[in-house]
Amino acid sequence: MAESYVLTNARLAPVEHEAGYSMPGAIVVDSGMIAFAGPDDETPQQYQGAPRRSLGGRVVTPGLIDCHTHLVYHGSRAREFEMRLTGATYEEIMRAGGGIFSTVEATRAASNEALLSGALSRVDRMIGEGVTTIEIKSGYGLDVETELRMLRTARAIETHRPVRIRTTFLGAHAFPKQMSADEYLTQICLPALDAAADEGLVDAVDGFCENIAFSAAQIERVFEHAAKRGLPVKLHAEQLSDQGGAKLAARFQGLSADHLEFLSDEGVSAMAEAGTVAVLLPGAFYMLKETRKPPVERLRAAGVPMALATDCNPGSSPMTSILLAMNMGATLFGLSPQECLEGVTSNAAKALGLPDAGQIKAGMRADLAIWDVDDPAELTYRIGDAPLHERIFGGVAC
Repeated sequence: MAESYVLTNARLAPVEHEAGYSMPGAIVVDSGMIAFAGPDDETPQQYQGAPRRSLGGRVVTPGLIDCHTHLVYHGSRAREFEMRLTGATYEEIMRAGGGIFSTVEATRAASNEALLSGALSRVDRMIGEGVTTIEIKSGYGLDVETELRMLRTARAIETHRPVRIRTTFLGAHAFPKQMSADEYLTQICLPALDAAADEGLVDAVDGFCENIAFSAAQIERVFEHAAKRGLPVKLHAEQLSDQGGAKLAARFQGLSADHLEFLSDEGVSAMAEAGTVAVLLPGAFYMLKETRKPPVERLRAAGVPMALATDCNPGSSPMTSILLAMNMGATLFGLSPQECLEGVTSNAAKALGLPDAGQIKAGMRADLAIWDVDDPAELTYRIGDAPLHERIFGGVAC
């Protein structure tokens, strides 16, 4: 494709527009960046002679962003799914040695090639739904070497597929049975964080603040260490109980707090003041048969940006479909189709600290998804359908 070109006869979404959240227009792509987005007749003069391609009225969105995944892992937990169907809870499975620990065992035993192959198969399904940026967490190693292998695998994906990867160190995901939480943090988690940071493998630091994982005080140790390394933080917070995790994340100017089913009013206020994004994960809510929903109306009223993600993982959300996450965000959590689309574009970019993604405007990366739909609401409305016409990554159709 030419270095600069113009996409015409498109419907751009999401945008603030009196007639809805899409508008007819054109996009100028120059050297992998968006140089212009707006009415066709306002295309800058310097691009009047550039190659032009009509999109036939198709909807164009920013490339979709999956801002919370655990997609580097090995093994299956289908048997645990059967256990939950007969009444076992997530906590009961974890305390019995299942859950995260079974995936840790399988991931430790897997070769580097097996980890990469499995991750690429999941990434391919995401790419097929217009995803151009994926966040990937570690956390299934619980030892220094496997945590590093997971992050190296995540980084390697960019060399095999046209997709942007952001890596998150999640050493504070669980702790081995033979150690206390504090012993694990001192002897394994924090040294692993240092090793990963030294190797340039970390874009952000996460933790699991929950009564079956780490307390707020223990996560604070991790966050303080991250701050010393100059790394932003995010947190699995208030999924199963209110541990004050969202307030803690906000105190450290966290990029996001994720799950949030048990989020308090104080947590909402803290997130609003800090600009911390609420990442909602309906796949886990659905899979675990939860009944308490995130406080969407309170988040909305407080002006907290809301993102959506697949939470792709082998236990509580074995889902690779960002479009299904959008549908679930609407049907289960009450988000509007516009909020769902913003949740996987502009707000997802905020949750990853990416200022150059998630919007169709000049100065953004030319990561775009072109859809065989007339109305952007169809992306949330359809179930089990991926009407992707074309994906553009860094200005290149792929």
